[in-house]
Amino acid sequence: MTRAEPAASASLSGIPDAAQAQRRILRVLVASQILSGAGLAAGVTVGALLAQDMLGTTSLAGLPSALFTAGSALTAVAVGRISQARGRRPGLAIGYLTGAVGSAGVITAAVLDSPVLLFLALFVYGAGTATNLQARYAGADLADPAHRGRAVSTVLVATTLGGVAGPNLAAPTGDFAETLGIPNLAGPFLLSGAAYALAAVVLATSLRPDPLLTARALADTEQADRSKASAASAHEGRGGVVLGALVMVLTQLVMVAIMTMTPVHMHDHGHGTAASGLVIAIHIGAMYLPSPLTGRLVDRYGRMKIAAASGLTLLAAGILAALAPADSVALLALALALLGLGWNLGLVSGTAIITDTVPLATRARTQGMVDVSIAIAGATGGISSGVIATAAGYPTLALTAGVLALAVLPAVAATAYRRWWPTCSPPRPSRSTAPASSASPCCSASAGRSTGPARAPWSTSSPPTRQPRSTSPPGAT
Repeated sequence: MTRAEPAASASLSGIPDAAQAQRRILRVLVASQILSGAGLAAGVTVGALLAQDMLGTTSLAGLPSALFTAGSALTAVAVGRISQARGRRPGLAIGYLTGAVGSAGVITAAVLDSPVLLFLALFVYGAGTATNLQARYAGADLADPAHRGRAVSTVLVATTLGGVAGPNLAAPTGDFAETLGIPNLAGPFLLSGAAYALAAVVLATSLRPDPLLTARALADTEQADRSKASAASAHEGRGGVVLGALVMVLTQLVMVAIMTMTPVHMHDHGHGTAASGLVIAIHIGAMYLPSPLTGRLVDRYGRMKIAAASGLTLLAAGILAALAPADSVALLALALALLGLGWNLGLVSGTAIITDTVPLATRARTQGMVDVSIAIAGATGGISSGVIATAAGYPTLALTAGVLALAVLPAVAATAYRRWWPTCSPPRPSRSTAPASSASPCCSASAGRSTGPARAPWSTSSPPTRQPRSTSPPGAT
């Protein structure tokens, strides 16, 4: 046994300490997320307005959002597969470079006044969105399981700085674009292209060691423990992936639908680009700024409780957006702040659920497929938002999306029920006497939950057994 330990250490001679590596990885990811956040937010602010200006109709104003979220779906698969085979560093860097190419295509389409080229370029531009979201998984690869929520939130909150700055630079970059002979509304994509390209350079040169490859190397030294944990959590893992995906899909659908049409709604009622940029900046700040608190809440109170809270928060956002007067920038900003907060609660809790339950051997590929479903939900919300707003109005769109968010609650409840009961059916009566310890730990937990403190569904600890009191009279032998 004493000789095995040096051998294990020798096999890790090129692998840094996990905690030290995690700190460096988070610093690099924070820097790249600040840059990519500016690129993401700038395009979101004016994408719908640019399409409306080029097409001359509002009914297709949600198409840009649908296109770059559809493009992010394809990119999520590609980034996931590259990360699975080569590591997070090449996967994320290639994703951001693709987003920069898409930004250049949007600018070219605006100069040529070509809607077809615009739609193709927006599809490619969506790569930046997918990569920005995939980066959160890199922050959790080496994190301690008890602190994964906080690790994910650290990466997300870094997007706030760039995300808040991006929309507020929409007007200045538009003015700068005009001096170059580029249409005003295409100006923010100059910022997007530069920001995505810089983020790619930062990751390609500084994301060392690679978090996913390092996590695998460290796990290889604990082969027996890993096999045991994999067998014990296989059933729970499938349910965790479904729950995490459902939470993030629903929150993404609702968020994109309302966010996409809010700048168009404000523009139609006389508000300028500066006002809509301010509202979107507040919204994106609320999407990412609460992340440190959300991460701590997820780690402390559990993933499913925070996931349920996301549905209620999105409902409140939809109701407020529907009731807010069209001339009230303050109320619309508050509604989109709640919208961003609800999305944040759902994304952090859903990401933690999936990272908890997916093994390292298939983690990146599975996470990529989950993000595909998220991107499809965003595309659905984006393309349907313009149709609904044109047919029934923005208030109807906001209220419908808010009510839809409540579907998170039965999804959480159903998953919690399945976690408790399939393996916890009461034992059948038997003539043979079985020892009390033969009951499943889950059943023991469920039997004691009505009188004891509530425990997480995945807890297998049994309540303390109380010894029976003696009924013999004092002095009896």
